[in-house]
Amino acid sequence: MDEKQLVRQVLSGSDSAIRLLISKYERLVIHMVARVVSDNMDREELCQDVFVKVIDKLSGFHFESKLSTWIATIAYRTAVNFAKKKKLVQVDLDEIAFKTGNEPDITEEEDMKSFILKLIDQLPVNYKTVLTLFYLDGFSYPEIMEVTGMPEGTVKNYIHRARLKLKKIVEDSSRKEIALL
Repeated sequence: MDEKQLVRQVLSGSDSAIRLLISKYERLVIHMVARVVSDNMDREELCQDVFVKVIDKLSGFHFESKLSTWIATIAYRTAVNFAKKKKLVQVDLDEIAFKTGNEPDITEEEDMKSFILKLIDQLPVNYKTVLTLFYLDGFSYPEIMEVTGMPEGTVKNYIHRARLKLKKIVEDSSRKEIALL
């Protein structure tokens, strides 16, 4: 089923279409919310709120962008607004000190993707948002710009800085593992 058919069916009130919409975009919404909000209970509630908003506002979606971009925008803005209300600190990106000593170890039970997501979670909110959108969700620069409202130069800069900081986290983590051997 293509996006237009899915939207039409959701707007007509089809429960199965609503379930399909949620299952198709659930991972994206979780990624967007998780990049901004760390508490699991808040995340779950926000994800539900996002889908309520998506369904409520779906009649206003006119396919000027991809449905995934539109949904990601709603998820990102909902999470950012929640963080502002809860006064979750969003400090200047250049002033952030990374956590030390809490880097996760790769164990047999933990796959590489899970490990990388834990490393990404140590990045500042804006860095992990653009990095997740670009690498994990496959969004283009224009799509990331639309979702976040950031200019293209900022998006590219944040992705570059995030990669450098992530590389440093990985290097520091591997040095600690080598030191333990």
